[in-house]
Amino acid sequence: MAAQRLAALHAAAPSAFSSTSPAPHGRRASRSSTTALLPVALPRAATTLRAAPSRLLPQEAKAAGSGRSVRCMASASAASAAVASGAAELKAAREDIKELLKTTHCHPILVRLGWHDSGTYDKNIKEWPQRGGANGSLRFDVELKHGANAGLVNALKLVQPIKDKYPNISYADLFQLASATAIEEAGGPKIPMTYGRIDVTGPEQCPPEGKLPDAGPSAPADHLRKVFYRMGLDDKEIVVLSGAHTLGRSRPERSGWGKPETKYTKNGPGAPGGQSWTAEWLKFDNSYFKEIKEKRDQDLLVLPTDGALFEDPTFKDQEAFFKDYAGAHAKLSNLGAKFNPPEGFTLDG
Repeated sequence: MAAQRLAALHAAAPSAFSSTSPAPHGRRASRSSTTALLPVALPRAATTLRAAPSRLLPQEAKAAGSGRSVRCMASASAASAAVASGAAELKAAREDIKELLKTTHCHPILVRLGWHDSGTYDKNIKEWPQRGGANGSLRFDVELKHGANAGLVNALKLVQPIKDKYPNISYADLFQLASATAIEEAGGPKIPMTYGRIDVTGPEQCPPEGKLPDAGPSAPADHLRKVFYRMGLDDKEIVVLSGAHTLGRSRPERSGWGKPETKYTKNGPGAPGGQSWTAEWLKFDNSYFKEIKEKRDQDLLVLPTDGALFEDPTFKDQEAFFKDYAGAHAKLSNLGAKFNPPEGFTLDG
C-alpha cells in the first residue's frame, strides 16, 4: 500500500515534503523549496516542519535578542571536546522545554529542528561524522545557511538558553529532546527516545548542502525514495512521518503555497498567519489523514501531493497512527548518531 501511495506521486506536483522556508540568498520564494517528515521534514522536506514563524513572538524575540550571535554560541561549543549528555540534566531540560512550549507555542519549529539535524544521514557512509545525522552540526552557521534550514536560526535561539543552563547536554541530544517533547506536548505519542549523542566539534564537520528533500523535483516519488532510502527509511515510514503535517502551517511568502492567513491562523496562538493542514494546527493527532482527504474546508491546505498519502485506512485509527509514528520518529532521531555510552540511555526506564 505504501509503495502504491508513493507511486501516485509520480503524477503529482511538488513533493509532499515541500518547504515553507524562505528562498535562500534573497531569492524569490518558489514552489520548489522543501518539507516535514521528514515528516518527517524532514528537511526542507516537509512544509509543516518548516513552519517557522515569520516573526518572533515576544518571548522568542527576547531569546533572539540575547546579544550573542549564533556563531558565537557555536564557537564556544566548538572550542570544547565532544560532549555527551547526562540523564539528570536532560530531565531538567525537558521541563524547561515544556515551559518554553507553553509560552511560545513553538512546537512546529522545534520538531523541524530535530528532523533537520538528523535528516542528513547517509547509510552508505560508515564513518562518523562524515555520515551525517543527529550530531549537533545544525548549530553552525554554515549549515544553518543551507536553503532547507531557512528560519531554523530562530529555533536555535529559543533552545540556546537551555543549553547554557545545562552545558553538559550535547546539542545533538538537545535538538532531539526538543523535537520529541514538542510532539508529546502537542498531544502526540510518547516517543521511545535514546540519549547520549555526541556532538561534532567544528563547522568543518557539517554535511554538504543538498542532503534534505527538495519540494519540487520532476519525479517526486523517485526523489523521495532516493532521499529517504539513503537514510534507511522505507515507504511506510515516509507516509507515517508525513502525518506530522498535523502540526504547523505553510506561508506563501516562504514556500509559494498556502494563504497569507485563514480563520484558523489569523489570531494565533503563536505568530499569526499562514495556512494550516488542520484546524487545530498545534495539536498532534491523526486529523491530517482523516480531514484533509475530504477537502471540504477551503481554509485548510492540501498540497498537490498530499492526496497520494491518504489511501491507507490504518492511519484513520489514531492509536495505530501514534504507535507507528512514535517508532518512526525514534528511528529518525537516532540516524547517524554516535552515543556515549555506545548503547545510549533512556530517561524514563
